[in-house]
Amino acid sequence: MNFNFPNFPIHLDLPTAWESHIYRQTVFIVLSIIFGSGLIIFFFRNKNYYFVQSWASIKSWLIAAPLMFIIMGLPEPWPLVMLACIAIFGAKVFFQIMGMFHRSNFVMITYLGIIGLTLCCYFNRLDIYNIMPMIVLGFACLVPLVRNSYKRMIQYISLTLLAFIFLGWSFMHLGLILRFPNGVFQVMYLIILTEFCDNTNLAVGRYIGGWKLFPGINPRRSVGSTAVSIALTLFLAGCMRFLLPDGSEKYWLSAGLVAGLGGFVGDLLMTVVRRDAGMKTVGPFIIGRGDFLHRIDRLIFVAPIYYYLMTAIL
Repeated sequence: MNFNFPNFPIHLDLPTAWESHIYRQTVFIVLSIIFGSGLIIFFFRNKNYYFVQSWASIKSWLIAAPLMFIIMGLPEPWPLVMLACIAIFGAKVFFQIMGMFHRSNFVMITYLGIIGLTLCCYFNRLDIYNIMPMIVLGFACLVPLVRNSYKRMIQYISLTLLAFIFLGWSFMHLGLILRFPNGVFQVMYLIILTEFCDNTNLAVGRYIGGWKLFPGINPRRSVGSTAVSIALTLFLAGCMRFLLPDGSEKYWLSAGLVAGLGGFVGDLLMTVVRRDAGMKTVGPFIIGRGDFLHRIDRLIFVAPIYYYLMTAIL
């Protein structure tokens, strides 16, 4: 598929994921599940609180999922650009939660750092990618000098680095994964698995009680619901192994465990941040439950662990 335009600085004549029957098949299966689930839940949408919440989530995914598949199916660099936009918007929500969005110097340094990571992914410069946290820290340390102020600067610098590490350096490993063989498929694979694991944990947790894993942080996550959700995620990982370049057991088992366990830790960590800041959600509901950061917080652990694990075993 040729996407070249006259005088456009980026050549877009690389094969697109839409040309692969595997990609089209995956899109068809996932959208069929979403639309089928939506059709069923539609008739029960006012029955109780859980159906109201489920219907809100389904409605959001009916819009978000096709958009995501359309962009992920475009040639380079558009999937990478989409990931960068998601990371920047996630960082914005993080700063809103921490009450420092008005500190535009630190916010802009984080945004520019994420754009720098995106360029590193595009030009395959892992060496620069891995020193970007130090570069961001260096610029953040200059802000107190430029502003000639010291009040709360240690807090602002620390939160800037934390936002960049989580929403930039960690999350943008998805951009590095795009460089893998069938990288777009693997990114889709991780997004589907982590979202599935979170939703099944929440759904199963309503019916399975028992010992709470971290009651002081999130009382809804029990040992039973977490174990069941990870088991179901592993089952889904096995069913969708055709998205991986190698469908042998060690690959899809590793991917399923990373999506389940890594996503669980990422979700808990952001819950700690929200509760410590005293802010549960920011902005309107997006994708059904919570704010934008709720939908990507699991990937901040999943993406780098998956990247280095696959780098080691591929």
